[in-house]
Amino acid sequence: PRAVRPPCSAAGVSQVTVRDALNQALDEELERDERVFLLGEEVAQYDGAYKISRGLWKKYGDKRVIDTPISEMGFTGIAVGAAMAGLRPVCEFMTFNFSMQAIDQVINSAAKTCYMSAGSIAVPIVFRGPNGASAGVAAQHSQCFAAWYGHCPGLKVVSPWSSEDAKGLLKASIRDDNPALNLGVFFFFNISVLGTHVTLVSHSRPVGHCLEAAAVLAKEGVECEVINLRTIRPMDIETVEASVVKTNHLVTVEGGWPQFGVGAEICARIMEGSAFNYLDAPAVRVTGADVPMPYAKILEDNCIPQVKDIIFAVKKTLNI
Repeated sequence: PRAVRPPCSAAGVSQVTVRDALNQALDEELERDERVFLLGEEVAQYDGAYKISRGLWKKYGDKRVIDTPISEMGFTGIAVGAAMAGLRPVCEFMTFNFSMQAIDQVINSAAKTCYMSAGSIAVPIVFRGPNGASAGVAAQHSQCFAAWYGHCPGLKVVSPWSSEDAKGLLKASIRDDNPALNLGVFFFFNISVLGTHVTLVSHSRPVGHCLEAAAVLAKEGVECEVINLRTIRPMDIETVEASVVKTNHLVTVEGGWPQFGVGAEICARIMEGSAFNYLDAPAVRVTGADVPMPYAKILEDNCIPQVKDIIFAVKKTLNI
């Protein structure tokens, strides 16, 4: 089930950050399978722009952890070719915004080759890096690519939030014979709700906002069921449907733009399925603003879904 469990609060239990969870996953997979290697900008001697690959270059050396020039099209092409030849590369983008430089390699070379070769050529590659809005980096560095890549058959697209999700999904992606995009988060926190009044569906960083909104609404007697999607393609729509059947209300939350977004897909799938008959009100989407991301902080804050926006949407759909 995708409903997020309450966080562990036992005294003395240490929580692993998302950063450390990703580092552990890479370390374990590099050690487990000699075909696995990591390449990207500053992943080796600098330990990664966000220190995800901390210590890996010293442990595995130049052939397994490779620094690349600032040329996404070039090193992505190298990684895709290596995957076709039998290796299992992890291709890191400093941010998924930079994957636009290599989208031909990701879509036309990686995603379509298995189908176009009638299944004779596998492309076991992972593209990973932070996704969505950071802070103060403006329009060209703050886009969410979940809907972009989730649109394309041939790819598996994961969007984890908690450290547990991040580690498990990265390991699964590396072992998968299909190309996978691992959309990380810029802000490294841990989360970790069942309800009866409304279903909140989200992925990545906004899951935390949903949990905060659920905590506020619980004080007003509104019980929210928060679903952490974890994967965009394939999408676990069955869990969403089961929750909607129980709560009779649906709010989707995402950091991306509204048009053709992940929330739009969820709403369409619910409308086309049997769960639609259980809705007592129209589904509501909470999204990023339909504008390029501004640089000014006050404008940036108003372009990204906030806890107050989720609370407003829940009250709107519940008519309270």
